[in-house]
Amino acid sequence: MLKTILIVVAVLILLFLVIVAIQPSDFRITRTINIAAPADVVFEQVNDLHKMDAWSPWLEPDPSVKKTYEGPSSGEGAVFAWAGNNQVGEGRMTITESHPYDLVRIRLDFIKPFATTNTAEFTFEPEGDHTIVTWSMFGKQPFMGKAISLFMDMDKMIGDNFEKGLANMKNIAEGVAKN
Repeated sequence: MLKTILIVVAVLILLFLVIVAIQPSDFRITRTINIAAPADVVFEQVNDLHKMDAWSPWLEPDPSVKKTYEGPSSGEGAVFAWAGNNQVGEGRMTITESHPYDLVRIRLDFIKPFATTNTAEFTFEPEGDHTIVTWSMFGKQPFMGKAISLFMDMDKMIGDNFEKGLANMKNIAEGVAKN
């Protein structure tokens, strides 16, 4: 009887490992919003890392998060690092590409709660006096990430924060555009 139970448990573990292993290695999460402001106004909200505090939802869970900036204040080479509580974690973002009013690409190096590197990308498409902003994050999904994604909807979890951040950015950019 014990031998049968052990065989069943071993088969279930093996089946779980196979299911995890065949999950996609790459992930991409994307959200888009229409902002009633010119592309240059919206672009500056992302291109200047100092302005991200006003609209990004990621640091909200820790009001005493430690923030540091390096390099230029905006554009390629600008760096923002943070260290916070367990909800915020620790990491660093570096603007790797900045094409005025078109694209900002950021390297995201997460240190805690787990080490990983991903890419965030913001694109800006002018449509008359509006701008269509798309915020994406993509990268490789390690084995543990694949396992976690079987039980948690990462697109919804992260996407909800993207939606909140884009809504905050919309309020700020539209306010700036009206002045």
